[in-house]
Amino acid sequence: MSRLKEEWIEQLETRLPPKERIVDRNIAITAQYAAWYLQKPELFKWAGMAAFASRQVGIALAFSELMHAPEQMVLQEETPDEGFWFDPGKLLRSAVNNLFSVPSFMHSIAARQLFLADLDEIRRGNNNIYSDIAWAHAAYLECGIGEIENNCRGEEDEFMLSGFRMIDEGAHMLEKGGNNDEARRVIWAGNVLLLRHEQLNTLQPVFDAISQQGRIVVSFGSELDFSGAVENSQHAKASFSTYSGYFETLTGTKSVTDAQHRWQWIEHDVLPAWERVDCPFCEGSHLKKQLESFVAGEAALSHHVAQYAANLFRIP
Repeated sequence: MSRLKEEWIEQLETRLPPKERIVDRNIAITAQYAAWYLQKPELFKWAGMAAFASRQVGIALAFSELMHAPEQMVLQEETPDEGFWFDPGKLLRSAVNNLFSVPSFMHSIAARQLFLADLDEIRRGNNNIYSDIAWAHAAYLECGIGEIENNCRGEEDEFMLSGFRMIDEGAHMLEKGGNNDEARRVIWAGNVLLLRHEQLNTLQPVFDAISQQGRIVVSFGSELDFSGAVENSQHAKASFSTYSGYFETLTGTKSVTDAQHRWQWIEHDVLPAWERVDCPFCEGSHLKKQLESFVAGEAALSHHVAQYAANLFRIP
């Protein structure tokens, strides 16, 4: 049944925990992206990559939770049917065991509040992307391309509407059994347009609001880790600081908050890595199992938070 864009957004919002449950909400967003990819892996390439990106944001948000008030974190008991479960006490112990005094050090520095404010901007970006693009996936699945055409307006036309039109064109090509390679090329190009809409229209205002110091920290924390989704994980990570150079990232010469620097990294490092991961998708593949774990809310946060903080404090 046809709906207004605002109704689609409201419907999807009801599937998420409230915004104050920061980590649980992120896990739910990640799960929804993963579920859409698993439903249409031949079409929803953006959603699959967004699941990994959202998981990475969740790691930063969980680290933020540690910094807010680690002394207040205690074990939580919650039955499985009450929704996603985050055990901050267990997470804290695991992170401290792996990082020794890093969380307490961050807790004591003068810039802590500024850093937390920057992480809050990242949380806002995670929510904004979901609100801005997720509705179109639900609308396409239920009603087709016409529903997106009826609801897109203004700046959404250039990238998002054009992207879904290309995805739909590729879907029809696959149905007719024509040139599958050309169909996949069209579908991939359409998903890249969705990514451009996300990066330029939705995410850039969030990056613009981050402090100068925070831009360096966020740049070092920007990494897409697909290693659990492939058998050979040698080329399954895309790190902004590795691609751009440690010195350039540290000095701010290259920053993930700069749209040009970020898109260059995405185009030359992130997209090729994701394409290598996406191509061999099949029943029983590592990618399918990884995304199914996202859908189940299995974030394995303690290990990844430790790695995230280690990246921030590594010494060359």
